[in-house]
Amino acid sequence: MRARGLACLALGAVAARAAYAALTARPPGGAATWTRTNHRGESLTLLEGPAVAAAASVSSAAVVPGRLRAAALLAGLGSGALGAYDDLAGSGDSRGFKGHLGALARGEVTSGAVKILGIGATGLAAAALARPYAPGRPSRSALMAAVDVVIDGGVIAGGANLLNLFDLRPGRAVKVAVLAGTPLALTNGAGGAAAAATLGSATALLDEDLGERAMLGDSGANALGALLGLAAVTTLPRAGRIAALTVIAGLTAASEKVSFTKVIAATPPLHRLDMLGRRPVAPRPRDPEPEETSGVALAP
Repeated sequence: MRARGLACLALGAVAARAAYAALTARPPGGAATWTRTNHRGESLTLLEGPAVAAAASVSSAAVVPGRLRAAALLAGLGSGALGAYDDLAGSGDSRGFKGHLGALARGEVTSGAVKILGIGATGLAAAALARPYAPGRPSRSALMAAVDVVIDGGVIAGGANLLNLFDLRPGRAVKVAVLAGTPLALTNGAGGAAAAATLGSATALLDEDLGERAMLGDSGANALGALLGLAAVTTLPRAGRIAALTVIAGLTAASEKVSFTKVIAATPPLHRLDMLGRRPVAPRPRDPEPEETSGVALAP
């Protein structure tokens, strides 16, 4: 990675640590609002997500030119705010696109449906702002220009949703972001700079995530995915953007039928990467013997 990329990476990391320190010192609405209990029965905070979302958005905007700054702020802060809304207001009764859109069809507006529609809208708006910076000559026809915006908006919004689907274990979403974002961060231009700043923010709080003291949540995962999607549409040619959208759509559709966690656990290289840096999995408690349950020895 060149000097500019390293500087962008450092900027994102410093911004994330500063944002996290400020938010944990004075949590909006009080610490209890952002506190959850994990599978070990330990408390952790959701404030990692807003800190990463804010830092990645602002640091990305700081290293790109013109209208691309507004696109970065809209994609990152918009998806991060919608994710935070779902983190705090979501009930968990409906899950996935099918669950939330099915509830919407029945007249029930879930927080997840609000997030899906909102991220779709902010993704399209960010794509429209970013069009002048996409590789290649601008589309000469209004129709092709509109098609490009739809493709790019799908990559941005789809990236936000897809990364969130991986946020089911400590550190997993950040690791996926690093794998997806590093090739982008190694490129020249505005997209590479934005990707580097985004990855700096993502990895700065990885120790808190892996240590199960904090979690990324929808807020952080949605923002990271959207910003990496924005970096992709300002780096890849049209064929590359179509390929990216196809992969995103395919994985999102597969998630409705297949558990990513089960696939990762059944694939040794992925499982080793998934467990890297994590605390050992807590053993499940053994069922008590009948004698222990009753306290009386059973007759032979």
